[in-house]
Amino acid sequence: MNQRFFDRHRIAEIAVYLAFIAVVLAMPAFIDEFTLNRFSKYLVYGMLGIAIALSWGYAGILNLGQGLFFGLGAYMVATSLKLQSYTSLQQGSDTPVPDFMLWNAQPGAPTDLCCITDGSFLWLPFQAQWFGIAMAIVLPTLVAFLVGSAIFRLRISGVYVAIITLALVLLVRPLIIEFQPVTNGFNGLTDLGWLTFGGFEFDPYLVETYYVIAIPTVLVLLGARWLVATRAGLILQATRDDANRARYLGFSVAAYQVFFFSVSAAIAGFAGMLYVVASEFASPTFMDIAFSISMLVWAAVGGRRSLLGACIGAILINSISAAASETEMLQEAWKAILGLIFILGVLFLPRGLAGLGHDFIEWLPLGRRGATRPQNGNAGSEPAE
Repeated sequence: MNQRFFDRHRIAEIAVYLAFIAVVLAMPAFIDEFTLNRFSKYLVYGMLGIAIALSWGYAGILNLGQGLFFGLGAYMVATSLKLQSYTSLQQGSDTPVPDFMLWNAQPGAPTDLCCITDGSFLWLPFQAQWFGIAMAIVLPTLVAFLVGSAIFRLRISGVYVAIITLALVLLVRPLIIEFQPVTNGFNGLTDLGWLTFGGFEFDPYLVETYYVIAIPTVLVLLGARWLVATRAGLILQATRDDANRARYLGFSVAAYQVFFFSVSAAIAGFAGMLYVVASEFASPTFMDIAFSISMLVWAAVGGRRSLLGACIGAILINSISAAASETEMLQEAWKAILGLIFILGVLFLPRGLAGLGHDFIEWLPLGRRGATRPQNGNAGSEPAE
């Protein structure tokens, strides 16, 4: 019998996953509160890397608008936290609207619901924190579902999907900025309250807040890994490689694409929510095209067909970016450096760091158990130990 007693790649994957999880969970024991808060933001970027790997690497959907879903998630929870921090209720008004709406109101105007701005009613449901948290996931998922249904049921693919998602960002971001009376425009939402649960306030610099971000990141990673290994995930990868053959075999290609596109958006929205918890602000810059393209670079460096690789790539690139920002010369040249990293990665590491690790495991002489040559011509001899 000629077989391996164990799959070295599977064992290596499990070992790397366990090592990554152990490092993430043990991080508070080794770094100070400020650095821990910064690393929690890197984990959020890692979650974005997972979302990109899911859509681009496994589904073959090049999404240039992932920042839109991240931004929507961020704004939803920031809206709720803004009302907890400061509202017109503190000034004797019966209407719960944030401070900047009072500043934008006409001098001497009453602070009633309809007199501050026509859009102030949009803030009313966000008095409940759970509503903001739920909408941070529901809204990006809904937008992705509607857009994905229109795109994939028309069998639009390739670069055209990238163009449409790019156009979506160009459409929504100006609306966020122009609708200043409700969104605070370029300034975004700042001076937010802290996430609260059971009366406990999650200060961004607390260890508890770090775990509020770290544990969901680990769960999203494991959940995504499970998802791509399911029947739906395998069918999706088949449609990525040959959509026409998948259709010929009777699979609803569009349905699988819409589902995974929506899941990727939900993860991005969830990441946006967690980023607000760590940073205490939401900004229209989250929806910048440059930010969405940066996500592709993270995934490409780590390995777009590896969930953990894309996650580590995002953490690594942003760690380097933070280090570079401390030097003025490197800070000014960072975008050029990032572009160079992307080009070199595509040319010399097309499968990213994950591919490099895969090749290294394959090169190792361990794990392969060859079959002995039969001594008496009988088949079925046991492999040599």
